Amino acid sequence: MTRESRGIQSIEVGGELLRALARSGEPMMLRDLAREAGMPPAKAHPYLVSFSRIGLIEQDETTGRYEIGALALELGLISLRRLSAVRIATPRIASLADGINHAVSLSVWGTHGPTVVRLEEPSHPVHIAMRVGSVVALLETATGRAFAAFMPPNAVKTALDSGLDRLGVGYNPKRAPASAKTTEMLAEVRSRGLARAIGDPLPGVNAFAAPVFDHAGHVALVITAMGPEGTFDVGWDSAIAAALRGCAGEISRQLGHGTVQEPRPESR
Repeated sequence: MTRESRGIQSIEVGGELLRALARSGEPMMLRDLAREAGMPPAKAHPYLVSFSRIGLIEQDETTGRYEIGALALELGLISLRRLSAVRIATPRIASLADGINHAVSLSVWGTHGPTVVRLEEPSHPVHIAMRVGSVVALLETATGRAFAAFMPPNAVKTALDSGLDRLGVGYNPKRAPASAKTTEMLAEVRSRGLARAIGDPLPGVNAFAAPVFDHAGHVALVITAMGPEGTFDVGWDSAIAAALRGCAGEISRQLGHGTVQEPRPESR
């Protein structure tokens, strides 16, 4: 008979609040959060104060709602990095960044949409409005489009309906694409095997993004190469595009994906 290790009951009780917030996936008011955790608001509040102090949660000063804090996001990113796809891809994007001499990011589909989990910087400085932990716009960035083009249509529709396209870096409310334009744009991404952004949404910065698939054919992550427009060749048959496709294809093969999509060649 094994003896159960001794724990701290108050931490376990407070943990119900964190679980309730995680299940919700969106900011919650105190009364709703306490109800979901099965405790009165007066009991829940001291736990929330302590969790706020250490960064597990944070409270919006305007709405009063509680949401996941910086420490919880950092822990989540550490967990994501431990996934096999991210572990396999990390050294390869470092080699890719060295080879093309441009910044390369690694993104996964997180709670709030496409989320950057790794960023390899080039030898020369590039002004890029993203960092590890950044969420990028779903339809207005190369990274987001690469996810949207290869995810199940129902998942994309759900994300758009819930407003995930309005949460990320690069979102422009004045340029929300119409449905027909969106369909055409994503069809091109599927045809090319790459998503492309030319000086938009970041002026002066070009980007290519390529999906990485797992053994079941699902998008496991997206690799994005970014650089200044003066040195970043945006031709579909450019050396940068070829290197990115090759890197994504090799990682996909290591994850058990049997078919590598061959892009249609086209001159610039």
